[in-house]
Amino acid sequence: MTTLLVSQRNFDAHVTPHGHPERPDRLRAVEEALDHPAFGALRREDAPSGDLSLAELVHGPRYLATLRNARPAEGIGQLDADTFIASGSLDVCSTGIGAGLRALDAVLLGEVDNAFCAIRPPGHHAEIDRPMGFCLVNTIAIVAREAQRKYGAERIAIVDFDVHHGNGTEDIFKDDPSVFYASSHQMPLYPGTGAPSVTGVGNICNVPLDPHTGGEAMRAAYADVIFPAMADFAPDLLLVSAGFDADHRDPLAQLDWLPADFGWLTARLLEFADRRCGNRLVSLLEGGYDRDGLAEGAAAHVASLMTGNAAPPLR
Repeated sequence: MTTLLVSQRNFDAHVTPHGHPERPDRLRAVEEALDHPAFGALRREDAPSGDLSLAELVHGPRYLATLRNARPAEGIGQLDADTFIASGSLDVCSTGIGAGLRALDAVLLGEVDNAFCAIRPPGHHAEIDRPMGFCLVNTIAIVAREAQRKYGAERIAIVDFDVHHGNGTEDIFKDDPSVFYASSHQMPLYPGTGAPSVTGVGNICNVPLDPHTGGEAMRAAYADVIFPAMADFAPDLLLVSAGFDADHRDPLAQLDWLPADFGWLTARLLEFADRRCGNRLVSLLEGGYDRDGLAEGAAAHVASLMTGNAAPPLR
C-alpha cells in the first residue's frame, strides 16, 4: 500500500486571534506526529498552489469577492462570531485546494493507492454562499467537482467523520444525485444541522450520535447505516472529510473516541474503497482542536491508510 502525504507549507499564514481553536499549531502537531519513524514509508510532497477560482465550482458567483473584500491588508478580519480571515488566508486556501487536487491526481492516475492532505483551515462548514465555522472555502467539495470535470467520475461518495456536521458540504450537494454525502456527528452540537430526516434527493445520509457514546456507537452507525447506504449508491471514488475532534480530549465536543477508533474507521473505509471504488480514496483534514488528540488521531488514520489495518496507537 502506497500512501501520499501532501503537506501545506504556508499553513501559518492563515492567522486567527490568540486562543482561537483553529490555529497554526494544529498542523505542527500533525507534522510532528507523522515525523515518527513508523511513517518512513510515506510518500511526501509539498502542496502546489491551486487555482482559487475553482471555488466557483461549488460556491456562489459573489463568494470569492466577499472573501477578498473582507480580507484586511494587515491584521485579522472577522466574517462571523468565530470565522476569521487574515491577509494571507486566501493564499493558504489556494494551497489547500492545490493539496487536494494533487492528491486526487496521484490517486486517480495510479501513482499511489490513497492520500491524506494535512491542510487548514477546514472547509466542510462553508456553504454555497456563506463562510462559517472556521471555514473559508469548501475544499473537499472542490475536489469532488474536479474529479467529475477532469476525470469523469460519475458517482462520488464523501464520508465526513468530523464531530461537527458538514452543513456546507450538504448544502452544496443536497440536490445532486451524483454525489453521496454521509456524516456521523455529535448532536446536539454546532452547527445544529444534520438531522437524519434530511436526505436530499436520496443522496444524504446523516447519523447523529449522542454525547459520550464513544467508539461503539460509531461502529454501529457505520456498520448498520452508512456503509449499507453507500453500497447502495455504488460510488466510483471515495473522499473523506477527516476531522479528529471526536477525540475524548477535544475541548469543543464530547463523543469520547479513542485514537484506535479512527484507525478502525479508516480501515473499514479502505475496505469499502477496495471493494467498491477501485481502491481510490483521498482524505482531507478537517477539524481537531486538542493538540494531542489531533496528532494521535491523524497518526492512527495515516497508519491505517498505509497498512489497511486498524493500526495501534504509536508509543
